[in-house]
Amino acid sequence: MIDGALTALVTPFKNDVLDETAFGDFIEWQISSGIHGLVPCGTTGESATLSDSEHKRVIALCVEAAAGRVPVIAGAGSNETRISIRYAQHAKDLGADAALVVSPYYNKPNQEGIYQHFKAVADAVDIPIIVYNVPSRSVVDISNDTMGRLSKLPTIIGCKDATGDITRVTGIKDRCGEDFIQLSGDDPTSLGHRAHGGYGCISVGSNIAPSDYAAMHEAAAAKDFPAALAIHERLDRLHKDLFLCPSPAPTKYALAKLGRMGEEVRLPMTPCTPSTRAAVEAAMSRAGVSA
Repeated sequence: MIDGALTALVTPFKNDVLDETAFGDFIEWQISSGIHGLVPCGTTGESATLSDSEHKRVIALCVEAAAGRVPVIAGAGSNETRISIRYAQHAKDLGADAALVVSPYYNKPNQEGIYQHFKAVADAVDIPIIVYNVPSRSVVDISNDTMGRLSKLPTIIGCKDATGDITRVTGIKDRCGEDFIQLSGDDPTSLGHRAHGGYGCISVGSNIAPSDYAAMHEAAAAKDFPAALAIHERLDRLHKDLFLCPSPAPTKYALAKLGRMGEEVRLPMTPCTPSTRAAVEAAMSRAGVSA
């Protein structure tokens, strides 16, 4: 079952090369900390700057390290439909449990173009698909009606909504049904998203504090919203301050402070500024996160 707190994994680099040892150790820490799922090669994983071979290797390493203990939802997004199909096939061949396919960016397709893009991927590769709607990055927004059409395709099982608009949960539920897996892609509003009927969150903050994010979503799933809210409030600055500079630079800085990996990012990302470093350290302290 895909639900709860799923980490949008960062990709560790060392001298501009994938740091496989750090990545494997990081995944083991995530799972031992109680995280509910792993998402390699998403936006937070700097997928846009991974080579084709690196993309495949990151997914393979994640599937191997997870060893079936938690679901692996592999990023398979591109604005080029044929490339997205290839990435989805990689995900299937490498043993991922599902593929995360982002709305086509840059091209600015209309709703019919968006539908046909996802349909082409779904028709070509027999793997469960999570549709990723992130208009702040892709420019285009997947409407609730288009999501309803997509939900009728047999392998499209859910969506990741990074709009932060929790009012969409009910509209999507009306069009897609109760079993359609709605995941938040926005940590600050993820608890509200869950209260409205969502299944959980593909989270950036859980890179830093996997046990806390898992506990928050477990409490919410048990309808213990006071307990979930208490955790949410403690994590609030972490939710937000990890985006004071372009992601994932602040997240990698925090992980470097924890000794989990280096803070190296690839251009056009740059290391976070001194003011962001100070804010992230303060957010970690408030959240009770330390090495």
